[in-house]
Amino acid sequence: MIKILQTVSLLAATVTTGLMAGLFASFAYAVMPGLGRSHDRTFVEAMQRINVAILNGWFMFCFLGGLVFTIAALVLHLRSDGGVLPWIIAALVLYGVMFVVTAAVNVPLNDQLAKAGAPGDIADLAAVRQLFESRWVTWNVVRAVANVTAFAVLTWALVLHGRTTASAATADPGAVPGRGASAAAAPHFLPATSPYGERPGR
Repeated sequence: MIKILQTVSLLAATVTTGLMAGLFASFAYAVMPGLGRSHDRTFVEAMQRINVAILNGWFMFCFLGGLVFTIAALVLHLRSDGGVLPWIIAALVLYGVMFVVTAAVNVPLNDQLAKAGAPGDIADLAAVRQLFESRWVTWNVVRAVANVTAFAVLTWALVLHGRTTASAATADPGAVPGRGASAAAAPHFLPATSPYGERPGR
């Protein structure tokens, strides 16, 4: 049962962390460079709308799930062998970096942009954009790198966990029929022979 829980928690941590890594990375190499070429009003309005739309159940599940599932995987692997635990700890630290950057930098910047008001009511759109864009983009790259690395580390931890589980199954005498003690205990039927070296009935 513990092996199943270890696998499920580690798999869930890897998937949710990977989804968050993809989100932040896509902003770093596609969304923000595209918006960077737009006019001030378009940029401010687009970011305000994105920041509202992204606060949904799917985002929160992945954002918090990556943290919760990684912690669960860490707890379940505390006494496991195979070298998985150090990689889970590393992933948790990296995910924590992303979590802190998001909460301490990107979210306050989003709130600041929202408080500026509707784009049509902002007197100096260029100034509002300047206070937001450069810092937000820089720290988004930082959290994207941390998150992508956390995803890679969890992927490797999942590989190691799979190897350990497979090795344990092979080493278990009852795991593979016909091997180990089960093979030794299996009855062997030899053809009966007569005292003259011939089988009866011939």
